[in-house]
Amino acid sequence: CSSLAGIMLLEVFLVLGTLLIYFFFSKKNEETLPFKDGWWGRGQKPVTKEDSSIRPFKVETAEEELSDLFRRLDQARFTEPLENSCFHYGTNSVHLRKVVSYWKNQFNWKKQVEVLNKYPQFKTKIQGIDIHFVHVKPPRLPEGQAAKPLLMVHGWPGSFYEFYKIIPLLTDPASHGLGDEHIFEVICPSIPGYGFSEAPHKQDFNSVSAASVFYELMLKLGFNEFYTQGGDAGCLICTNLAQIAPSHVKGLHLNMVLVSKLGLSHLLSVLLGRYFPGLFGFQDEDVRRMFPFLKKWLYKILSEFGYAHIQATKPDTVGCGLNDSPVGLAAYILEKFSSWTDMEFQNLEDGGLERKFSLDDLLTNIMIYWVSGCIVSSMRFYKENLQKGIGTQKHEKLTVQVPTGIAAFPNEILHIPQAWAKKKYTDIVSFHFMPRGGHFAALEEPELLAKDILQFVDKVEKEQLWKKK
Repeated sequence: CSSLAGIMLLEVFLVLGTLLIYFFFSKKNEETLPFKDGWWGRGQKPVTKEDSSIRPFKVETAEEELSDLFRRLDQARFTEPLENSCFHYGTNSVHLRKVVSYWKNQFNWKKQVEVLNKYPQFKTKIQGIDIHFVHVKPPRLPEGQAAKPLLMVHGWPGSFYEFYKIIPLLTDPASHGLGDEHIFEVICPSIPGYGFSEAPHKQDFNSVSAASVFYELMLKLGFNEFYTQGGDAGCLICTNLAQIAPSHVKGLHLNMVLVSKLGLSHLLSVLLGRYFPGLFGFQDEDVRRMFPFLKKWLYKILSEFGYAHIQATKPDTVGCGLNDSPVGLAAYILEKFSSWTDMEFQNLEDGGLERKFSLDDLLTNIMIYWVSGCIVSSMRFYKENLQKGIGTQKHEKLTVQVPTGIAAFPNEILHIPQAWAKKKYTDIVSFHFMPRGGHFAALEEPELLAKDILQFVDKVEKEQLWKKK
């Protein structure tokens, strides 16, 4: 009788053990986002093997293109702005005239092309389309030290050029007073449909698609383990990459966080967090940046995200006009560089544009959109990511297990507190309230961002956090 009871007990333990093992492994499987192996080229996928070569690339512009640009600038029609409207109605055309005058008479695109070409650039075919990327290796390495691969991904309406000021701080930190303990080999691709990366020719190319393409790119370059960094769309793409290949991404650094899965705890923290911050894990700075919630969140969404609704629904309609008019393109993009850098800049007639950026930098970014003709395809990325609804995609429901560092810049459009972020990113090892700066952090505050990346990587490396995933 006792032996029979013992056998039954053993069977119970075996069943429970099997269930636990099943639950454990099935949960692990659920935590990984499937790699998206697509074909985004024209027509049917060929039966022949895709060209895997990596080809050098340089930015070049024909004289005919520049002549056409200047003709269009000369023929621009401007609308008189409302009196004292500053940037509250969008880009102020009084200042826009000044920008266009500088563009025609002083801006030297050929000189800026030399600036763009100072870093090695390449193209390679992945999933049917040409992918453009900047690849900068360190000028020197201390003996016995290896460079750490770092994938940096831009957003909209930015470009790979956003990283040109931060690249030397990461590839040669010692020459900029940042030490030599961690030296990076930096890879900055253009998102497909942006800049000099070929646009997808088929529907449904979203952030998971881009993450899968960039994962292939890093493997093609020989990087089995690497770090990733991004803001705006780059934040989403790098997050997806960490979900697809957590064993390959050693660390994920973000200067913007997107949280689309909101629950009861978020709602309660919105209602009560201002009065009981400790109860919801809010710090004083979180309260300052988030409340009053109607003004600092809901009003901002209503006043600043109209563009996103257009681009998530009918991007081609607006895009066709912008692709035909360089002045229209400049007005559309410059408005974002004003308000997303500092919302208070809307109170200035010049939008505060030159307080943080030079006109040469702003026009270089605009010219990348103009000469590549990519504004329509860049705007389509919003439709591909949002047309199925917010919070409905698998990647939005999955957490991120990779060690994560977050640099929270004070003038970012919407502030996400660490208490919210950690529900998505389960291993936040570094969360810092940055002293100044906005949405375009790498271009606006390259040294601040570089220092935060370096301290984050230092933590991950010293504690070997990626091995604990």
